[in-house]
This record gives sequence, C-alpha cells and structure tokens, in this order.
Amino acid sequence: MTKILSPDELEQELRAIGAAQYHDKHPFHELLHGGKLNKGQVQAWALNRYCYQSAVPRKDAALISRCRDRQLRRDWIHRIMDHDGYGEEEGGIERWLVLTDGLGLNRDYVTSMNGALPATRFAVEAYVNFVREKTLVEAVASSLTELFAPKIHKERISGMLENYDFISDDVMQYFKRRLTQAPDDAAFALDYVKRNARTPEAQAAVLDALRFKTNVLWVQLDALYHAYYDPGLIPPGAFVPGGADG
Repeated sequence: MTKILSPDELEQELRAIGAAQYHDKHPFHELLHGGKLNKGQVQAWALNRYCYQSAVPRKDAALISRCRDRQLRRDWIHRIMDHDGYGEEEGGIERWLVLTDGLGLNRDYVTSMNGALPATRFAVEAYVNFVREKTLVEAVASSLTELFAPKIHKERISGMLENYDFISDDVMQYFKRRLTQAPDDAAFALDYVKRNARTPEAQAAVLDALRFKTNVLWVQLDALYHAYYDPGLIPPGAFVPGGADG
C-alpha cells in the first residue's frame, strides 16, 4: 500500500477480508450447523475449540502486559473477565465447559487439551505469540474477526438446536452471551484501529493481521475436517470418538 486510506476506507477493506475469508464459509461449519455430523464429530469440534477459548484470555493478557496506555488497559481488561469470569459471573470458558459436559466429555480430559489435534494447538499458540510480538495496533486488529462472529453464532444456535437431539438450549449459553459481547468488543477494536493505523505501512499491517486471524480460525476447521470427516485420519494421541473420554 502506498496510499493512506481514510478511516472509512480502512473499515471497508477490513470488512471485505471478513466477507471473503471468515471461517463461516468453511465446509465443516456447514456440516456442523446443518446436522450432518454425528455426536463424536461434534464432540471433537467442541474439545478442540476449547483450546482456542482457553487461549483468548492469555492473548488478551499478553496485549495488556505491553500496553503503556492506562485507558486502553482499563478498556481491554474486561475481555479477560468475560472469559475467565469474576465474582458470581462464571465466564465464557466455564460456559464452554458446560457445552462439553453436555456432550458427555470428561471435563478433566477437555481442560488437559491432551486430545486436541496438533494443528489446533499450533494455530492457537501462533495467535497468542502474534499478539505478544506484533505492534499494538496489529494485536488489536487481530481481534476484529469479532465483527463477523454474531452471524455465525446465530446460525450455530438455531442449526444445532434444530438438528441434534443431544444439544439442549442450556449448553448453548456461550454463543447466546457472545451475541451481545462480541459487537461491543468489535466496535471498540475497530475504532482503535481506525484511529491508530495512520500510515500506509500501519494500515497494510492491520489488514494482514486480520488475514492472519482468519487463517488461525480456518486452519482449525481444516484439521477437524481432515481428522474427523474426510478422510478421517486421526493423528496419534488425539481424541477418538467413542473412546473412554467421549
């Protein structure tokens, strides 16, 4: 990029990345939401996704740890509490574990992440390291997949409740809460990026940051599709549906 985009032009470019690359277009999600998976395959998805959910407060803590702007720390810290919980609020990670509990997975096994796919673990740690190492505006921009999350959450709630008799309304609370949390978080991050990406180089970097994050989400579904759907090659040590832990 050699031209400085206006804030609105930058937002348009960011939204175009989501329209083209967000993981709602992955065939695994079509299978998941359309009721085309068996219970073991849904278990594998929920177990692997726990790795990502548990990493979210770690990446947010990494961002805060290098932030010298007190107000940004004050504004960002609620994200950690939203996932880890605080006081009587159980938090998103606990709500995710209610889902894996409801799917019949052993909670200790889920939280150990021993059964997660290697690609899942590599992708998740790559995201944490990205936020730790890149510029602050890139780190914030990598969270902007939240702009596109409500749509997929709505599809997931309706599709899974309609198509799976082993899914109940109680275990879908994580997604229902994110319908209100994600838009607020995305609006804040988008405003920050539009105000702070002020050079062509910085704007190119934030666009690449969002592309990177969409790749992090996409590759996790690639791994699930390959291991549990087609051709169904589960790596050694990974979760096996119907085994002792599922």
